[in-house]
Amino acid sequence: MRLIGMLDSPYVRRVAISLKLMGLEFTHEPVSVLRQFDAFAALNPVVKAPTLVTDDGVTLMDSTLILEHMERLASAERRLTPQDLDRHARAQRLIGLALAACEKTVQIVYEFNLRPAEKRHEPWLDRVTGQLHAAYGLLEGEIADPDAWLTGDRLMQADVTVAVAWRFTQFVQPDLVATSTHPKLAAFSARAEALPEFVSTPLE
Repeated sequence: MRLIGMLDSPYVRRVAISLKLMGLEFTHEPVSVLRQFDAFAALNPVVKAPTLVTDDGVTLMDSTLILEHMERLASAERRLTPQDLDRHARAQRLIGLALAACEKTVQIVYEFNLRPAEKRHEPWLDRVTGQLHAAYGLLEGEIADPDAWLTGDRLMQADVTVAVAWRFTQFVQPDLVATSTHPKLAAFSARAEALPEFVSTPLE
């Protein structure tokens, strides 16, 4: 399998880390949707990261859809989605909050990096920033113990996505969400980031 996209994307990174945790072999092709648009378009005309090309040559996109398919390839003991209905619902809630935080962080980054300053719409930025803070505030409240995993006795997809989201926001907008007001979230993410699958998949 081929995973295409840069690891500075939280969506690409969550897929790469998850594939390693699931024991699925893949090659990573770090092609940028911004700096290498034409090269990416040659691989996937939609130019969406992550893009994953299966062993059968099927092109998949959207991190959640890619991971849903990967769950069907992984052995039962290495899947990252809880089978228990209540744990699954909690996992989906946590993943949804983390992905919302990623989305709002990306919108803020694009607003400051791609849009001329005179064309920024402050009310919209305020709204997006408020949504970002709401997502991380709710995630902070969901973590009872930073030394425990979120949906079971081992690291699962909710853990991966929450940790990746927090690290991404802190990397690209370090002053946007304070670690001092999210101590459990910061400690939880740091614990996950120390694992070999995270260390070997650095945010670049």
